Amino acid sequence: MSSQYFSILFVGFLLLTLSIRFWLASRQMRHVLAHRHEVPAQFATRITLAAHQKAADYTVAKGKFGLMSMLVNAAVLVCFTLLGGLQWLSIHLLEVTGPGMTYQLALIAAFAAIAGLIELPFDYYRQFSLEQRFGFNKMSKRLFFTDMLKTIVLGAAMGLPLVWIVLLLMEKSGDLWWFYAWLVWSGFQLLMLVLFPTVIAPLFNKFTPLTDDNLRLQIEALMKRVGFASKGLFVMDGSKRSAHGNAYFSGFGAAKRIVFFDTLLARLAPDEVEAVLAHELGHFKLRHIVKRIIVLFSVSLAFLALLGYLKTRTWFFTGLGVEPMLNVSNDAMALILFMLVLPVFTFLLSPLNSLTSRKHEFEADAFAAKHSSARNLVSALVKLYEDNAATLTPDPVHSAFYDSHPPATIRIDRLQGLAR
Repeated sequence: MSSQYFSILFVGFLLLTLSIRFWLASRQMRHVLAHRHEVPAQFATRITLAAHQKAADYTVAKGKFGLMSMLVNAAVLVCFTLLGGLQWLSIHLLEVTGPGMTYQLALIAAFAAIAGLIELPFDYYRQFSLEQRFGFNKMSKRLFFTDMLKTIVLGAAMGLPLVWIVLLLMEKSGDLWWFYAWLVWSGFQLLMLVLFPTVIAPLFNKFTPLTDDNLRLQIEALMKRVGFASKGLFVMDGSKRSAHGNAYFSGFGAAKRIVFFDTLLARLAPDEVEAVLAHELGHFKLRHIVKRIIVLFSVSLAFLALLGYLKTRTWFFTGLGVEPMLNVSNDAMALILFMLVLPVFTFLLSPLNSLTSRKHEFEADAFAAKHSSARNLVSALVKLYEDNAATLTPDPVHSAFYDSHPPATIRIDRLQGLAR
C-alpha cells in the first residue's frame, strides 16, 4: 500500500466517522426535543413533566457539547498526524534527549501531556458549567485539580513502567513481540482488578463500612441466596463530586467488594437498594464480567498483532504525516499513531459492543427479578432515571449505536412483564 493511498483511506474514514456521529447526535437531539412536552405513558404517574423536561434539556446540552468536542478532537488528530505535529515533536525531543529509550519515553510522555492539556478545558467546562447548570456538580475547583494531579502521578507511576516494558519487547523480542506484550498487558489488567478497590480507588474517595444494620442483613441475605462472597459492604462518598448515584462491585477473586454511592442510599428504600444490587450481582453470577474480559483480551491480542505488522510498514508512518527516522527506534511513534487512528477505523463496530451490553443488561434484570423483586427494581430505576436526568425518549438509532443500557421504556416494560 502506498502512503498516499493510506492517507486518502484515513481521511475518508475520518470524514465518514464524523458524518455518522454528527447525524446520530442530530437525530438524538431532534427526537428528544420532539418528545419533550409529554412524559411517556409508562412513567406518567411516576415522573413529573418538569423532571422529564430537565432530562431532555440535559441530553440536548450534552449532545451539543459532544459535537463541539468531536470537532476539536478531529482537528487535533489531523494536526498531530497529517499536519506534522508528531513529526515536529519527535524532531525537537530527539535534539534534547538523543536516541534511545529516554527519547521514546519522552515522546509518549510529551504526547500524553499535550493531549491532556488540550482536554483540560473541556473537562473543566463539563464539570463546572454543564454539570453545574443541571445541579449535578458537587465538586470544588480545588478537588478537581487535586484529582487531576493524582491521576497524572498515578498514570506516570503505572503507565511509564508498562510502556517501558512494551518498548523493550518491541525492540528485543523479535517478530512475536506483540504476543509477549499482550501477555504483559493482560497481566497488568488483571493486577489492576485486584489493586483498584483497595489501593487506587481510596486515593480519590472515602470508603466506609455500611453501618445500616438492617440494610446490611438484607444485603447479606441476598448474597447468600445467590452465592456471592464479598470482602465487605462499603459506602463511597460520591456526593462530594456529583449528585449522580450508583452501586457496583469491584475487585477480583478474594478482593471483591460491594460499593454503594452515598447518594444512592439517600434516595432509595432498602428493598430498592437490594433490587439494584441483585442486578449488579447478576452480571457476576451470569459471568458477564468474565465474558467481557475474554473479549477484551481477544480483541487486544488481534490489535497488537496488527500493530506488529503495521510498525514494519513505511506507508503506515508516512501516510500519517511522519517520516520514520533512520538509526532511531520508531516503536514509540508507532504506538502513538496506532492509538490515534484505531478509533477512526473501528468506529463502525461500536453497535456490536452496545448490542452485547444491552443483552447483558436484560439478563441481569431477569436475574434480579428472580432473586429479588422486579417491582422494586422498576421503582429504583425510575428514581435513578429522574435523579440522573436520563432521557426517557432516546432516538432508537442513536440508542442502538451507542447505549450500553436498553432504552428506559423497553427496559421497564420487560421488568413489568417479569413482575406479573
